Amino acid sequence: MPLVMEETPGGNLQNAHYLAAASDLAYYNAPEGPQKFKDELGLDAKLFSVGNTQAYVATDDDHIVVAFRGTESPTSIEGLKDWLLTDANDFLIMPEGRNSTDFAAAGVGARFHKGFMTALADIWDSVYAATEEELKKKERPLWVTGHSLGGSLALLASWRFLRKTTDVYRVYTFGAPMVGNDTAVKAFDKELEGKVYRFVHGPDIVPKLPTVSLVANSYGHCLKEIHVGVVQAAAAAAESAHDFFSKLAAGAGEVIDKVRVDKIWERLMQGVSAHDITKYRAQIAEKMKENA
Repeated sequence: MPLVMEETPGGNLQNAHYLAAASDLAYYNAPEGPQKFKDELGLDAKLFSVGNTQAYVATDDDHIVVAFRGTESPTSIEGLKDWLLTDANDFLIMPEGRNSTDFAAAGVGARFHKGFMTALADIWDSVYAATEEELKKKERPLWVTGHSLGGSLALLASWRFLRKTTDVYRVYTFGAPMVGNDTAVKAFDKELEGKVYRFVHGPDIVPKLPTVSLVANSYGHCLKEIHVGVVQAAAAAAESAHDFFSKLAAGAGEVIDKVRVDKIWERLMQGVSAHDITKYRAQIAEKMKENA
């Protein structure tokens, strides 16, 4: 029996369960992916893929869901190391190119992660056109979601939808890294107020990234964070990036050098299983049972 979703004020575990499933299914390629969207969620799904960026636009009579794929597997998260640690500072840029007009609206001091911005730019035109086509057929709530890198793309895409005057009903992300500096995320919080819900599985380390320094971090998160998992894990997740990385590399200088990056990354990978989308789905399902 397909999962269901409903329009309710604020965040909702039932909707989180549904959208975590959509974020999971976004990892599948055609023809398997569209069939899984139909079987599990009752959605007709179209796959869009450009380079390493992939997303589904999935619909039924009541909803439109845009689900972005994250890192393809726990092992391939290695490919994000430069984005999240080594070159994180270099990647924090002013809006540029095709992104410039939409993201410049976040404010003069807003800076965004170049890698995430480029990944979204690769696929944006196709996803936007498909979403607008569906909205012209019938007005329905637009839900945007994704896990890991997909969660970052979901947040950035929601801002672009907003700038195109396309209303976004809710944004649910799971284990998403940070997308920009404090100015940028404050603009997101203001313009998408009450719409963004970031789910974090306690021991997951990816939401603490990117980081550029062991003393301070230029990146920030939107405010609404929801922890899933045991209480101790939630407390660990709430630890600041500064404290976390200071413990990993005690006595290090302010800037994370490339030699130390490997050491830190090795330690981070010891807990990468907590980042798996299946863990998020299981923890949300467990929390639903507890609240039943």
